[in-house]
Amino acid sequence: MFELTRRDALLGTMSTLAVGTMGNAFAASPLANKQAPAFFRYKVGDIEITAVNDGVSRMPITDDFVSNVPKEQVQKTLDALFMERDFYAGPYNPIFLNTGSKLVLVDTGTGEAALTSSNGLNGRLLMNMAAAGLSPNDVDMVILTHFHGDHVNGILKADGSLAFPNAEILAPAKEAAFWLDDGEMNRASSARVKATFQNARRVMTPEALKRLRTYEPGKEILSGVSAVETAGHTPGHCSLTVSSGNKSVFVQGDVTHASFLFARNPGWHFMLDIDPVAAEATRRKVYDMLVAERMVVQGFHYPFPSIAHVEKSGDGYREILVPFSPIL
Repeated sequence: MFELTRRDALLGTMSTLAVGTMGNAFAASPLANKQAPAFFRYKVGDIEITAVNDGVSRMPITDDFVSNVPKEQVQKTLDALFMERDFYAGPYNPIFLNTGSKLVLVDTGTGEAALTSSNGLNGRLLMNMAAAGLSPNDVDMVILTHFHGDHVNGILKADGSLAFPNAEILAPAKEAAFWLDDGEMNRASSARVKATFQNARRVMTPEALKRLRTYEPGKEILSGVSAVETAGHTPGHCSLTVSSGNKSVFVQGDVTHASFLFARNPGWHFMLDIDPVAAEATRRKVYDMLVAERMVVQGFHYPFPSIAHVEKSGDGYREILVPFSPIL
């Protein structure tokens, strides 16, 4: 009579495991070590909007990161948000508007060359465009909100050629006049501001200048897209309203940077605001409007996919990010 003892059972199990380990085990899945392409679509009436992430920056929290509050207060706020206390990770999120007759890019990100200089942290617009099925050759128009490098550098490819060879380039009239004026450059108040003047001259090559035309706030740029004066961050900074049917979205440029810092604390003066007092007044005016009209806002530096509703919260505002939807 066959009898299976506990010792026999244990020995059999160990033998099976040993065989499996030596010859029949499944291989482990390799590590991906990269993120998926980052793009997100939604519709405003008949206009299709695609947010395409260009990556992020990592800016140290210096003593002047916010000029009118102590560095320690900024760090405490980041701590409370479970974020790094010594660095601000700022997303870059250009958007594409497909009106049915035009493909329009609003702001261009940090540029293809940044993909190498940042070790892949930013400069990702062109690769994420490809994943989204968007061709640079199909872009009809590039609308700039202002001339800071993270909004204009993507006009050029790494080799200095135009990234969007068939597109006209539109910039706020006052903004272009300021940053392309040599007299203003000579009066630059800081090395940081002077660098922006120099970068504007680098990006606005003769080929780019051939395509450059300006727009005025308070006027329609193209059907469904109107410019709004939002100066302060830069002298001629403009935002956009995109409307179709009974739907609208406010494309804010840099009215705020990180919503969790500068919408919740609109009185904080960010180091990149040229006129911080005017920038604060603009923030409060715009965000009061967003609350009153229940209008969604597209924030270039909001967490991807960078679209949110806004509500009043204390002396500031709280962003409520729009949830992901698999369908438009």
